[in-house]
Amino acid sequence: MLFSRVFHEQIEDQLFGALMSALSSFSDKLLEGGLQNFELNKIRFTIIKKNDLIFIVNSSKKHKESKVMQQLENIANKFFSVYPDTFLKKWDNDINAFSNFKNEIENILEDPIKKFWQDFLN
Repeated sequence: MLFSRVFHEQIEDQLFGALMSALSSFSDKLLEGGLQNFELNKIRFTIIKKNDLIFIVNSSKKHKESKVMQQLENIANKFFSVYPDTFLKKWDNDINAFSNFKNEIENILEDPIKKFWQDFLN
């Protein structure tokens, strides 16, 4: 797990990352295209793979899947613009190198309540 932004942590980040990696590898063997999403109770996990990295976001099942996927695409694209291939090839496996990414995606993952009030006041 290179980066995570968790509001209500229920499982350790690295354990969750390992589980998602294992699920992705397993689904790649079973299905062409691999795992794109799965649901647990009221939560949907949406997954995309780009450049051998797995990007995962969770959302309520109430949110439109296409909108969630677009936001995840935006995050992945931002990741590769901030950390281009040249950076990743020289990366020394210290995940602290990605700790600043939270600031880079702040406007993409805007707090829903904050967004509501901004929209309401404008």
